[in-house]
Amino acid sequence: MNYALIINKYYEEGSALLDLLLTHSEMVARKALDVAKDARLDIDKDFVYQAAMLHDIGIFKCDASGIYCHGSEPYIRHGIIGGELLRQEGADEAYARVCERHTGSGLTAKEIAETGMPLPHIDFLPETLEEKLICYADKFFSKSGDPREEKSLDRVRKSMAKFGPDSLARFDSLHALFIDPLKASLKT
Repeated sequence: MNYALIINKYYEEGSALLDLLLTHSEMVARKALDVAKDARLDIDKDFVYQAAMLHDIGIFKCDASGIYCHGSEPYIRHGIIGGELLRQEGADEAYARVCERHTGSGLTAKEIAETGMPLPHIDFLPETLEEKLICYADKFFSKSGDPREEKSLDRVRKSMAKFGPDSLARFDSLHALFIDPLKASLKT
């Protein structure tokens, strides 16, 4: 898989949007690989890096002018748009699933229905270790402001709490899985 070929097909060379996408994705990829190393996880590092570089591929079709996105779709749809794009490109399904499942700490069908999000009423929860890892790492970096600035754990938790206790609980489970595996194993 050559993630750069796919990105370059949809993003204009030298554009602010491409620079932002690459910077954010690189930060997420590095964080994911650092977390995996610290937690001594046996993962496919190449897959994690490339999937992290592609996780936000769908943002260009969304309407988020503050981050140079001038499409027509609601931003919340960027994950499923990215999944569709990667399937069209013939990418392995695992890459598409990362796109679809990284938003927030994952989204449940119930949350989607109750809030009226313009998404299919199905669960978009990270399931594989790699999906969970990229979802987790993504929460520490924003495309608004300085994309290289890593958010503190407290700031991430406050952000997740804004979306309700279930969202925060899912994030806390991811944190326990990667940062304190012993604590996570005691809960199961």
